[in-house]
Formats: sequence, C-alpha cells, structure tokens
Amino acid sequence: MPQPDHITRLDIPDRCANEADLQAYFDKCTEKLGLVPNVLRAYTGNPAKLRAFGQFYNTLMLGESGLSKLEREMIAVVVSCANHCYYCLVAHGQAVRSLSGDPQLGEMMVMNYRVAELPPRRRAMLDFAWALTVTPQEIGEADRQRLRDVGFSDDDIFDICDVAAFFNYTNRMAHGTEMIPNAAYHAMDR
Repeated sequence: MPQPDHITRLDIPDRCANEADLQAYFDKCTEKLGLVPNVLRAYTGNPAKLRAFGQFYNTLMLGESGLSKLEREMIAVVVSCANHCYYCLVAHGQAVRSLSGDPQLGEMMVMNYRVAELPPRRRAMLDFAWALTVTPQEIGEADRQRLRDVGFSDDDIFDICDVAAFFNYTNRMAHGTEMIPNAAYHAMDR
C-alpha cells in the first residue's frame, strides 16, 4: 500500500518559483540526492524560512564537527524514533543506511537502536540523545560526564545536544503539518 502522496496537509502556495538561489539549491539536491526532499518543499511558502532552514541544516549536519555525519544521522533517527516521526524515520533511516553501508543498521536505528551492537561511545551518545528527547528535564552533569568518559569533548556534547534539539523541532513540524517523506527513500540503499 503506498503512503499518502501529499507533502503536508497545509495548503500553502509555493512562493519560491522566482527565487533563483532556491531553485539552484533544489537543482543541487536533485543532482546529489536524486530528489528534492519534501521537507524543503514544505518550506516553499516562506523563502526566508527555507533559506534559514537549509543553512542551519547544512551547517549542523554537514559542517565541521567532532561527530561524524553518520553519528549525526544516527542521533536524528533515535530522536525521531522516540517521537514516532514517520517523515524523519524514513528520510534519516535511509541516510544511516547510505552512510554506514549497512541496511540492517538503518533498520535497527529506526526500530530500536538498543538492539544494534554499537561501540560504547556511540551507545552513550544515543542514550543521551534519547534521554534529552524523552526526559530533558532530567539531564544533568552525570549524563554529560558519561559522554566525556567515552571520549566526547564539550564541543562534541554541544553538537549532540544541537542535533537532538533540531530533530525534536523538525519532528514537531512534521507531526503538526502531517509532512510525508519522498516515497523514493523507501527503496534506497537496501
């Protein structure tokens, strides 16, 4: 059974058609990914927000960090699993499959990261991201120290928090708008 074919349930017009920089961004997405992610299309009602979203995402997920791109995607999936975010589980589960070269790891991250045999460093990182998502008020110095004990610097801990916080935000946007991922993600990197 195919998923619904809408991008979101909101009827917001595309106001980016005459924005050359955004059209170039979409062309780059198509070149690199083979598609324009629906999350970007969901923001076409407000070109300024789309630009800000794209710049922040690219800095956060692709920029310099002590966390690998795979680790950042793993955080995205674990947060999205805790929040039951269909959009992000599909899209970022695919990214984990692609970056790891391991379709099973992608599926384990989507369903229950705890079944994956992970090094202690990654396990601690994902446990922290989960806790920051489901019980943020309980995070304390002992939690940060556990990350330091497995080799994360304070800059890395900031990045773990930043990625987890961003995906809590995007999960809520996806839920609130009923955002649907590109169907093509389902078949990729299997």
